Amino acid sequence: MARPTTRSSPAPHESSEPATVAKDLSFRESQTALELCLAQLQDEELDVESMADLYRRALAYAERCESVLQQVEQQVMQWDSSQPDLAPTPYAP
Repeated sequence: MARPTTRSSPAPHESSEPATVAKDLSFRESQTALELCLAQLQDEELDVESMADLYRRALAYAERCESVLQQVEQQVMQWDSSQPDLAPTPYAP
């Protein structure tokens, strides 16, 4: 007798496109959602379709985290404490 596959409960926005769901999340929300997807991917009894869906969602959340970090990096200003009279300048890696 074949063993039935189990599936973790679906995420709140699972039926929506992952990138669409992730685009409005904060960094912390995206990070938490990514961690949840990664934890669910460790379930050995997931079927292939569920794994593929979780992977797509995890990728969308990771891309959102990266996007938020890039936006913040562009806003970070550097201030040289040895020259306090100079205005801060944008960060340049």
